[in-house]
Amino acid sequence: MNREEILKAIEEKYDKLGVPVDAMLEGLLHSTPITYWDYIQTDALLGLQTPRTTQPDEMVFIMYHQVNELLFKMILWEIDQVAKATKVTAAKFTMHLERISRYFDMLCSSFTVMADGMEKEQYLKFRNTLTPASGFQSAQYRKIEFASTELIHLIDVRFRDKIDRNSSLKNAYNHLYWQAAGKNYTTGQKSTLLNLFEKKYLGEFIDFMEDYNDINLSLKFKQLPKKSRENANLIKAMRHYDYTVNVKWVMAHYNAAAKYIGGKESDLEATGGSSWRKYMHPKFQKRIFFPFLWSAAELESWGTF
Repeated sequence: MNREEILKAIEEKYDKLGVPVDAMLEGLLHSTPITYWDYIQTDALLGLQTPRTTQPDEMVFIMYHQVNELLFKMILWEIDQVAKATKVTAAKFTMHLERISRYFDMLCSSFTVMADGMEKEQYLKFRNTLTPASGFQSAQYRKIEFASTELIHLIDVRFRDKIDRNSSLKNAYNHLYWQAAGKNYTTGQKSTLLNLFEKKYLGEFIDFMEDYNDINLSLKFKQLPKKSRENANLIKAMRHYDYTVNVKWVMAHYNAAAKYIGGKESDLEATGGSSWRKYMHPKFQKRIFFPFLWSAAELESWGTF
C-alpha cells in the first residue's frame, strides 16, 4: 500500500470506531518510540526473582519454574484458538496442536536445566524453606488439563466408575487424580498443600471446568466431521500431544525428583508433603487425554512404553 492508501485505511478504521482521525494523528506527534525493554517489560520481568535463602542455585529453581509458567500461558493461548473457535478445520486443529506440542517438547528437553543445573546439597538446604509450596500448585497446568480433555479422564482411577457427566463439578473436582497428592480418602482430611491451593483457586477452577466442559480439545475433536476425525496428520498431532504431556513431561519431572529426593532405601517427601512416586508416575494414574486414539495394548502399558 502507498501512503495515500494507508492514510485512507487509517481514516476509515477510526471513523468506524468513532474516533477523530485528526486527534489520533496529532497524538502520534507527542508519543515516544517504543523500545525493546518497554515492549517486553524487561525490568519488571527481571525483578520477579526473590530467593528465600542464601543458596545460589535457588535462583535456578525460581527462574526455571517462571519460564515454565510463561510456556503454560502460551499453551493455554493456543488451546483457546481451537476450543473457543466456532468452526475448526482439521488443518487448523493440527496447526495449534503442533504448536502446543513444540512448547511441551521444549519443557521436556529443558528439564535438564534444573535436573543437572543445581547442586543436590544446595537443593536439599533450600527445599525445606519452600514448604508447603509445590509445583503441584501450578494453576495454569491444571487448566491445561481441564481444557484438553473430558473430566472423567482426570478422575482418580479408583473412582472413575462413580463419576459421570451428571455429577456435580465440585464432586468431580474432589476426585481428580491429583487430589491423591494431598488428601486422605479414608478420613477426607486434606493437607496444607491442598487446602492453600483450594483457598486460592477452587472457585476459579470450578468456573474454568464449567467453561471447558463442552469445548475441551477432546470434545472438539469428537465434534469434527468424520473425514476430519480420520485425518492422519491430526491424529498424529493428538497422539503426540497426549503422550508428550502425560508421559514424557511427567517422567522428566519424575526423574528430576528422583535425582534430588529419591533413594533406594527411602524417599523424602516432596516439598508439599505428597507421596510423589505414586502421584506422579503415569502408570499408576494413567492420565490420558484422548484414550479413544490409543489401542488397548497401548492403554494397558501406558507410562511404560
